[in-house]
Amino acid sequence: MIGRRSWVFLILSGLCTGLSWICYFRALQLGPASSVAPIDKLSVVLVIVCAWLFLGEHLNAMKVIGGSLITIGAIVIALA
Repeated sequence: MIGRRSWVFLILSGLCTGLSWICYFRALQLGPASSVAPIDKLSVVLVIVCAWLFLGEHLNAMKVIGGSLITIGAIVIALA
């Protein structure tokens, strides 16, 4: 059985996901996909950092290198 707190987080997650997609499609209307999509992919890096800061997940060299490569790639593609 799903508890009340879990339902709240599920509903909030759904709302945030919907708002995220609305913002993404609006950004695609305003700018080229080749610049918008790489910025969107930085969400992976944001999750890594937030998991480390707020959830106490441990970072290892592979996570730091992977997150760094994603960041560098997104910047290079967005500025090209």
